[in-house]
Amino acid sequence: MNNATRPALMAAHEAALADNVIEYAGRRVKGIRTGFANAVARSGIGHVRIHDLRHTAAVAMLSEEVPLEKVSEMLDHSKMAVTFSTCAGFLPQHMQDAVDVLDFASLKRGA
Repeated sequence: MNNATRPALMAAHEAALADNVIEYAGRRVKGIRTGFANAVARSGIGHVRIHDLRHTAAVAMLSEEVPLEKVSEMLDHSKMAVTFSTCAGFLPQHMQDAVDVLDFASLKRGA
């Protein structure tokens, strides 16, 4: 849990109208898919799936250089290779060191 989550959950708990963990207008929420779909529609951002949030979180962590092992664990992937194959390709710096080796413009002639 990050530093912002606990205060947000505590505020939601204090404002709750019922004893349910997730509630809306005092009624238990059975699932989040409808609410999520409605929020996406109201936002006007186009097609977004709940799974896209998970992928976005993974790419954000990797782009901030969180080790792949930790990201894989956060996502509860069975193998680190799953995390690598689904997320690493979205990181522009991922292959930069390999590409830098091929900087032929910086090679000396006749060396």
